[in-house]
Amino acid sequence: DGVGNQVAVKMIVETNAFKDFKHAREFCSHAGVAPFRYDSGTSVRSKSKVSQRADKSIKALLHLAALSVATRKKDGELREYYIRKVAEGKNKMSVLNAVRAKLVLRMFAVIKRNKFYEKNYDCALA
Repeated sequence: DGVGNQVAVKMIVETNAFKDFKHAREFCSHAGVAPFRYDSGTSVRSKSKVSQRADKSIKALLHLAALSVATRKKDGELREYYIRKVAEGKNKMSVLNAVRAKLVLRMFAVIKRNKFYEKNYDCALA
C-alpha cells in the first residue's frame, strides 16, 4: 500500500538491504522524515522541523509515495488518516510527512518480520 517497485528497490539499495539502520526511526532521520525540536535555553523555542541534511533523493521518493497513497488512492487507511488530520486543522505538509514516516515504519516492519504486508493486520497484544 504505497510502496511500489521503485520505492522498494531504492530503499533496499540505500539501507544495504535494511542492515545499515538498526531501527526505523534512524532511517526516518536519515530520510528527513523525523521532526526535531529546536530549543535554546528557556527563551528560544520554535516549531519542530525536519532536518535539511536529509538524503534528498530518498525524501523525494517517499514524498511521491506518500502523496500517491494519501491523495490519489480511492480508499485505504493512510488516505483516511490524511483526510482526518487535515479536517482537524493540521498542516497538509505535516500530515504528509507523518504519512511518509508511517510508510517507512511499515517497510521496516515487513523486512524485520520477514513477512508480506498484510493490509488488515491485527496485532495480537494481550
